[in-house]
Amino acid sequence: MVPMNRRRFLAASAAAPALLTGSCSRDQTIPGSILGASHAVGHRLRQGIDFPKPTREVKTDVVIAGGGIAGLAAARRLRQLGVANLQILDLEHAVGGASISGSNSVSAYPWGAHYVPLPGKDCREVLQFFEEIQLITGHDAAGRPIYDELALCHDPQERLFMHGEWQEGLAPTAGLTKSELDQFTAFAAEIERWRSRQIFTLPVDRSKLDPEALSLDTITMAEWMARHSFDCAPLLWQVDYSCRDDFGGNLSEVSAWAGIHYFASRTGEAANAEHETVLTWPSGNGWLVDQLKLNISDSIRPNQLIYQITPQAHGVDVLSFDTRLNEVIRYKARSVICALPRFIAQRIIPGLAPISGLEYSPWVVTNLTLDELPPSPGVLPAWDNVIYGSSALGYVNAGHQSLSSRPIETVITHYEALCGQPPAKLREWMLTQNHHQWVQRSVEALKAPHPDLSGHIKSADVWLWGHGMIRPKPGFLWGKERQLMQQHRPPIYFAHSDMSGMSLFEEAYTRGITAAETLHQAF
Repeated sequence: MVPMNRRRFLAASAAAPALLTGSCSRDQTIPGSILGASHAVGHRLRQGIDFPKPTREVKTDVVIAGGGIAGLAAARRLRQLGVANLQILDLEHAVGGASISGSNSVSAYPWGAHYVPLPGKDCREVLQFFEEIQLITGHDAAGRPIYDELALCHDPQERLFMHGEWQEGLAPTAGLTKSELDQFTAFAAEIERWRSRQIFTLPVDRSKLDPEALSLDTITMAEWMARHSFDCAPLLWQVDYSCRDDFGGNLSEVSAWAGIHYFASRTGEAANAEHETVLTWPSGNGWLVDQLKLNISDSIRPNQLIYQITPQAHGVDVLSFDTRLNEVIRYKARSVICALPRFIAQRIIPGLAPISGLEYSPWVVTNLTLDELPPSPGVLPAWDNVIYGSSALGYVNAGHQSLSSRPIETVITHYEALCGQPPAKLREWMLTQNHHQWVQRSVEALKAPHPDLSGHIKSADVWLWGHGMIRPKPGFLWGKERQLMQQHRPPIYFAHSDMSGMSLFEEAYTRGITAAETLHQAF
C-alpha cells in the first residue's frame, strides 16, 4: 500500500480485528484462481528431496541467484560495467519478485509492490536509475527533480472511509474529541522532533547511529506509544495501520525504530509534485521491473530451482533444477550474487551461518476485475482507499492512473498483511483456504463502503505471499544478526532487501547495485 500521507496526517494532527474470520452472505461463484510464489516446488529444499544428476553444464562469468529487484539491479549494473556473460536464475515463470504484475483485457495491475515514494538525497543509486530511465526528466533551479507527470500519482491520491463516507487523506481526525486531537498534536510534535534531527533515512544503513534512536530498536512500537501515553483508538489504529502497511506486522510485532522511521525518514522532493506524492503505474512496480529487464532479458532463466551454491577452487558451482524441463543444470561461474532471502540462502550454501529468528510476514493480494467501481458517499474515488478500523489494508485502483476520459471497468487490488499470530501458523492456515473463501474475505473487508461490490466482480485472482516481506522485529535492525547477513563470502556476494530489515524498493535496488560493484572490483 501507499505510505500514509505523513505530511497531511501530521499537519491534521497538529491542527486537530479478528484475523481468521470473515464471510459474506451472498453465495456466488466468481471466476478466478489462486496464484502465488511456487511454494510447493520451493519446499523441496526444506524437505531434502534428492534431485537427479546434472545433464548439462553452462559456463558463465556471473550467476545471479534470484530475479527480484536486487537481482535485476545487480545484473543491469554488471552489464553497464562490461560483464556480458550473465545468467539470472529465478524460480518463478517471470522475474520481479514481490514487484511482479499481471494484466487482463481491462488493465495491468500489481501483484505486490505498487509504488515508490519520492526518493530522498540519500537514495543516490535510485535517483541515478530514475534519471537513466528518464523517470526524472530534469531539475529545476533549486536542483529538485522534475518527474514524468504520467508516473506521479493523480489526485486524489488517498482517502479514508470513516463515519459512513469517504474523506480525503488517511488521517482519522474527523469527529475526534479535544483529548484525542491533543494526542494527535503531541504525536506530530514527537515525530517532528525526530525528523528535525535528520537521523532516519533510506537506505537504512545510511541512518545516523544515534544512541537514543538505537534504543528504539529494543522495544516495540506499542511500547513506545504507551510510554508517551498515546492511547486513543484513532491514533493507535493509524500507527498500527502504518506498521502493517510497510512492515507486515502490528504495533506489538514491529520495533519502535522501524515505526518512527516510517514517519520521519521520507525527505524526497520534486519540482512538480507535493512532498508526499508517490510514483505509481497501473502495473505498480512491475513498470520498474520492465525497465530493469531492458538489455538483460537475454540472460534471464525462469523456472530454475537453485538447490546448491558451492565455492570451488576457481569459482562457484551452482546446481539448478529446471522445473519445466525436469532436468538439473550445473552452472560454473567465476562469481555468484545471491539475491535470495536469507532463509533460502542458508539452506543452499554449505557453511553459511544460519540466522536465527528471521520473521517473514505472509501477505494476501486479491485482484478484483470490476465492470465498474460501485459509488459510495464522500470524496471522489482515489488511488489508495483505506477503511478505518479494518484489519486489512484497503485497495488501490489500477484504473486511477488511466488517461481514458471515462474509465468504467477497472481492477482494484486488495491487500492484507496476515499478522497477530506466529507467521508459520498463518502460512499454514493460508494454504487451507480456497478461492471462494479468499474472494469473500476481500468482499467482506470492503463491505462498508461498497456493500454491493460482489455484484460488480467479473473475475478475481488471489496471490499468496507466504514470505511476503521481512519483519523488523525488536532487536533485528541494529543487532548482530543483520550485521552477519551483510558479510560477503567471495566469490559469493549477497544482495537482498532482508539484509536491510525492510522490504522496500529503495533497499533492494541499492543492495543489488552495491553487490554488483563490489563483485566487479574483485574481478
